[in-house]
Amino acid sequence: MAAASRDLQGLLAGLDPTADVAQRHIWLIDLFDWLRGDRASPQAAMGRVQLLLDAIEARPELRERLRAWWRAFTRAVDLTTLLADYGFAPRTAFASELAERLRRKILPGTPETTDASDLFRMVLPGVFDAGWIALLDDTQLARIGALLADASPDGPLGDPIDADAAPRWRHTVMDAVTYCASQVVAAGFSPELRLRMSAELGAARPFHSLMADLDHLREQMFVQPRDAQALQAAFVAFRDRLEACRAVTSSVYTHLEDNGISVGLVFRLRQLRERVLRIRELLDCLMSPTPAPSVARLVGKLVLAGGERNSIRALIASNSSMLAAKVTERSAETGEHYITRDRASYAQMVKKAAGGGALTALTVLLKFSIYALGLSAFWSGLGAGLMYAASFVAIQLLHLTLATKQPAMTAPALAARLRDIKSDGAVGDFVDEVANLVRSQVAAVLGNVLVVVPAMLAVALLVQAARGRPLLDAAHAAATLDSLSLLGPTALYAAITGILLFSASIIAGWTENAFVLHRLDSAMRYNPRIGAFLGAARARRWADFMRTHISGFASNISLGLMLGLLPAFAGFFGLGLDVRHVTLSAGQIAAAAASTGLAVLQQPALWWAVAAIPVIGALNVSVSFYFAFRLALRAHSVSLGDRARIRSAIWARWRSRPVSFFLPA
Repeated sequence: MAAASRDLQGLLAGLDPTADVAQRHIWLIDLFDWLRGDRASPQAAMGRVQLLLDAIEARPELRERLRAWWRAFTRAVDLTTLLADYGFAPRTAFASELAERLRRKILPGTPETTDASDLFRMVLPGVFDAGWIALLDDTQLARIGALLADASPDGPLGDPIDADAAPRWRHTVMDAVTYCASQVVAAGFSPELRLRMSAELGAARPFHSLMADLDHLREQMFVQPRDAQALQAAFVAFRDRLEACRAVTSSVYTHLEDNGISVGLVFRLRQLRERVLRIRELLDCLMSPTPAPSVARLVGKLVLAGGERNSIRALIASNSSMLAAKVTERSAETGEHYITRDRASYAQMVKKAAGGGALTALTVLLKFSIYALGLSAFWSGLGAGLMYAASFVAIQLLHLTLATKQPAMTAPALAARLRDIKSDGAVGDFVDEVANLVRSQVAAVLGNVLVVVPAMLAVALLVQAARGRPLLDAAHAAATLDSLSLLGPTALYAAITGILLFSASIIAGWTENAFVLHRLDSAMRYNPRIGAFLGAARARRWADFMRTHISGFASNISLGLMLGLLPAFAGFFGLGLDVRHVTLSAGQIAAAAASTGLAVLQQPALWWAVAAIPVIGALNVSVSFYFAFRLALRAHSVSLGDRARIRSAIWARWRSRPVSFFLPA
């Protein structure tokens, strides 16, 4: 503490009220750096605050110099920008706010500023500051207010509410309330929110009257002499009107739940809600008989708000949580069709998977045909991607099944059952659903693989009979088997493919959400131009068809393009990555084996490739399911304790009834 005292003496010696703006602000930054010290603990910072107060109060000359410095500071810096705007986006668009945060992370700030928000970010940059500010007691806050008080109209922060003269800081805070309220009204009047608000709640037109109520509160706050009862009545009226604005704004969430979610809309709603909370905090400073503790709480919240606003991760997480919930909810609706719960549905799943495997044999044939053209990497990848997409869409329209498409869709359906997981009976029901899900995926993978292999053998033999030579020459057949060997990077590529499968499900949910949000089904059904072109009856059929299949189209097309183009783009950057899809890989192995002949049975390369198939299938399924399930858990806010109970219950079922994960009862 002796060293800290020596540092403080040097710091206080540099206090110069006549210095220019930049030097005064640099001194302020240095002062708070000294208060933080080595950030050992908030209590240590508290000790430095006590040391600072003792040092200033012991020297009247220093106290007057500090007051002169404070007068110069408040005249040069506009504090309303800090109180009203700090922590909020200057624009109401998600993309522009993301760009602004990136800019602040890359470009340094300058203390030569009269913007209190920019200066506050440099003076109090971290969460640690909020910790020690929260520990300031009433005595210390009163001492700080007394040090900054002088004979000017500003007055100390401890002035009672019924003082005859309104201190200047009250005018500053009221101006900040006015600026915040005007932003609330502007957001409430924006068409994006206004058209989605509840008509019943909006009938009272709270946004129309908010500023009038605020003007009445301002008049009562600064009228002389002040009428305490009239002031309280004006405050209650404004507070109630502000609450009505918040309630009618919250009704937008109900509209979004039913009609799709936009990240931009959620961003505007969160900004409006935070503005309402800021107004409440500012009013607490104005109306409290002892405003100093309220001011300290406000400063602490400003520190936290600034830290959150500088975080790109916080921006994305806070504004995409509802979108993630809606995406997983829409994927859950689709995923319900992939879960079998009895023998009949299990047999139906095997049949659909068998059909998907047979069609995949033709997909493998077309893939080899595209690569035989000898196109460049990009065009070859694009051709393969389009062919994959067409094949996957055909599987969808024929109501067949591609096994690896299931996990990313069924995981949200599974997680949707976690909303009411508190009871033991609910946990048991959930474990039953896990068994149903695993069993369904095993049936789909086996149906795909066990049919694609003989189907591909038959196709390869037909091609050989028609052309007079094998589908693949010896070099390409050997290269195919080597590329799919378990001894190579096949497992890594299979895991990457699992990530692509999960990504396709996210694209599917996002696309369906956008389709509903923009009411495209209604546009297709009732748009005059579309109706004139298709006819009313056909337009209705197309609208219903697209509403039913848009998610599958988005998932299948995006997955096909990613499977085809990832190797090309990875090769461009020299990464050498590839994809391994279990059904396609099994078909390629069959094609290579048929092209080589019976002699292939004696080659270790064949059996290493065959051994890779269960690994590819397991990684495709588990990786895509893992990411989809984690996203769904976050969307449904499942606690860590509930997750532990679920894991224990699943493990107990595996020990007692392992067969239930593979065969229906």
